[in-house]
Amino acid sequence: MWDIFMYYISYNFILNKHLAAGNEGPVLVVYTLIGPLKAHIAALILAFCFSFPTGYFLNRYIVFSGSTLKRRVQLFRYFLLVLVCIVLNYIFMIFFVDYLHFYPTVSKIFTTVLVVSFSYITQKNFTFRAAPRGQV
Repeated sequence: MWDIFMYYISYNFILNKHLAAGNEGPVLVVYTLIGPLKAHIAALILAFCFSFPTGYFLNRYIVFSGSTLKRRVQLFRYFLLVLVCIVLNYIFMIFFVDYLHFYPTVSKIFTTVLVVSFSYITQKNFTFRAAPRGQV
């Protein structure tokens, strides 16, 4: 929910609600070091800046508090998983907004459902896995 909220704020207020190509209205292109980005992708990156640290701490201390892995190992694994999730977010957002012409915030909700499902399973079995029974 935090990620969707931050995406909504980034897209509608920080980037001034510029619509993506194919919809009515102007298209905002944000120029970055990696090249030009449409507003819906730039909002994805802005939301990531807020959700990465929040997500790590919530997963570390609340959701998977029984994990016995060292913090630096968890942080590194979490970062790798987040990179994969960013790529998935990017692919799904391009698909929903640019090809299916869905509104960006609705697209972000669909994308989040898909990516969070993948992320939870991966975090449970890889990033924050608990030690097997009998081992500590």
